[in-house]
Amino acid sequence: MRLGSQLFGDTSTPESWVNEVLKGGYRSAVCPDLTDTSEEVVRAYVRAAEANDITISEVGAWSNPISADEAVRQEALAHCKRRLALADTVGARCCVNIAGSRGEQWDGPHPDNFSDDTFALIVDTVREIIDAVRPKRTFFALETMPWIFPDSADTYLALLKAIGRQAFAVHFDPVNMISSPRIYYNNGDLIRDFFAKLGPYIRNCHAKDIKLAGKLTVHLDEVVPGRGALDYRTFLSELNKLDPDTSLIVEHLHTPEEGEEAARYIRSVARDLDISL
Repeated sequence: MRLGSQLFGDTSTPESWVNEVLKGGYRSAVCPDLTDTSEEVVRAYVRAAEANDITISEVGAWSNPISADEAVRQEALAHCKRRLALADTVGARCCVNIAGSRGEQWDGPHPDNFSDDTFALIVDTVREIIDAVRPKRTFFALETMPWIFPDSADTYLALLKAIGRQAFAVHFDPVNMISSPRIYYNNGDLIRDFFAKLGPYIRNCHAKDIKLAGKLTVHLDEVVPGRGALDYRTFLSELNKLDPDTSLIVEHLHTPEEGEEAARYIRSVARDLDISL
């Protein structure tokens, strides 16, 4: 696998972006912000990545294409199509979004999020995005979330079958699937089950951690890798069975020091397992 991380330095030119990636010892990176950038500049980033053996792990398409507000939905659909086209141009491992939400908070809970109608809407939405772009070098994927499909290996598998597009793939974030103490303490089983059912379709993963607090009601906090209970030995062991270019990206960091801490921890686990990052 290839480790990457959120970057804090200058990424405004291909050279500075590559320097930031290599400075951290990473071999993969999220696509830099190329909004309103010329095709020539985009291709310069691609050439810089290729020359330095850096894979572009993902292009984010963060938006709410299943919004109940039709204007918001249409704007999000257009955004997803643009971002998928960019991902295809740069050869990213995937273009990723969450499914969205039927509520006002684009990434939040809503009573209708787990309805059959919402599942069908997600299927139609992903098909529309993929069919409009018809990517040849990348895939569209949905990040796992606790309050919308896909929220488990089984619901992701059901979406894969229902969408029925070769350009639809899997993005795995195990922390986003841990929503109860039972799952928290047995998250290694969750990880193994996900890889067993969806391993061949996984293009990219997010790395973070989770910690259960001892107060009512259930309270789970996202934390820096190594500070929580995510079973990184299982996570890395399973990832190591996939395509060696599969990317693992540390996200949601607040400082460069947190990035260094996270990378140090993940690398220490990988070293104990004799896994190359």
